[in-house]
Amino acid sequence: MAAPLLQAQIDINAPVSRVWELVSDLGNMPRWSPQCRLMKPLGGMRQGARTVNVNRRGMLFWPTTSRITELVPEKKLAFRVNENGTVWSYELQPTEAGTRLVETRHAENGVKPISNTLVNSFMGGVSNFEQELIEGMNSSLARIKAAAEN
Repeated sequence: MAAPLLQAQIDINAPVSRVWELVSDLGNMPRWSPQCRLMKPLGGMRQGARTVNVNRRGMLFWPTTSRITELVPEKKLAFRVNENGTVWSYELQPTEAGTRLVETRHAENGVKPISNTLVNSFMGGVSNFEQELIEGMNSSLARIKAAAEN
């Protein structure tokens, strides 16, 4: 069963090149995301590259790994989290005033059962956690906007 598509978007008064510069530097992910504490690509920024990540929620820390599945400069960056099967993406679209940035979490084949079990056991349930993820996406996009427009 597919999990719901989680998505947020924001319009940024900066050129696509500036927004891409911020989004495509995965080392910045902890600067944007309220949950990410580390995202490090291994072997450089390229499609197929693996990343090691550390996430935090309150006192709970957990590591993940991912693989960059799409890397289209100034258009799209996507990565699949190995532990739960979700794909996170950032898509950039030019607008009259600058850039529309869309962040999405997609789980076409559903979230892996072990991940849902852990979320239900330690994070207050899947629906609460998904709402928290959407709030985090909106917060991340607002932080990227502030940095790009500065």
